[in-house]
Amino acid sequence: MVLGGQLRRLRERRGITREKAGYEIRSSESKISRMELGRVGFKERDVADLLTLYGVDDAEERTALVTLARQANQPNWWNRYGDVLPNWLQSYLGLETAATIIRSYEVQFVAGLLQTPGYARAVITLGHGAASTEEIDRRVALRIERQKILDRENAPRMWAVIDEAALRRPIGGADVMRDQIDALITASKRPNVQIQLLPFEVGGHAAAGGAYTILRFPDRELPDVVYIEQLTGALYLDKREDVDHYAITMERLCMEAAPPEETVRRLAELKRSAYPEG
Repeated sequence: MVLGGQLRRLRERRGITREKAGYEIRSSESKISRMELGRVGFKERDVADLLTLYGVDDAEERTALVTLARQANQPNWWNRYGDVLPNWLQSYLGLETAATIIRSYEVQFVAGLLQTPGYARAVITLGHGAASTEEIDRRVALRIERQKILDRENAPRMWAVIDEAALRRPIGGADVMRDQIDALITASKRPNVQIQLLPFEVGGHAAAGGAYTILRFPDRELPDVVYIEQLTGALYLDKREDVDHYAITMERLCMEAAPPEETVRRLAELKRSAYPEG
């Protein structure tokens, strides 16, 4: 994504269209668009040809950008889960890893980055009931591995709005739900995590259409991306008008949801009332 952003700036600085750039590397305008958004891998030859087209003659700068292309093509940690990881989700993991801010609204399940192993197993089993125990184990391991980004040195900020319905639905049973709610209370104490509960009393709300995630990246020239997961695929929206609509809706949800401090209290009450021990 960093390399794509730099290539876009170089192209625009020279006033070159995506169509012309695509022709230069024996490809298409859409390929250039995907490269500039970091959605596809980079061939070093293509990068070198584009740098020549864009007038980048400095040997040091060319070497740095070609090296960046080489690094961008190196295997990611999730490649070892290729047997249980669909292609459309691989794109999301790359975006999630690169993001500095992750904002999500969930209506049916707790966000994947906040799930306990027991809850993750219950959710994954719902969608893959015919899978073997080994496959379920690997899918759970993948989900838990994702969560390490919240602990890294340059961890992203996560802002999650969770509909009360997601926590009232007893996924995996009472014990699993008690552990999951405790995990949310613990996560809310992290400096980079903010959780808000959207209670039933709010009634209808702006995001009635369903769950989605907005990702923001360190390069200000990179557009935010809205991610909407479906049963057998996902939508990635980055057009300004689409992103703005979802961002405004997210702001409304945050205003309607319980504040973070009140959310902790509500989570504790929900746990006692919906999943009492004994």
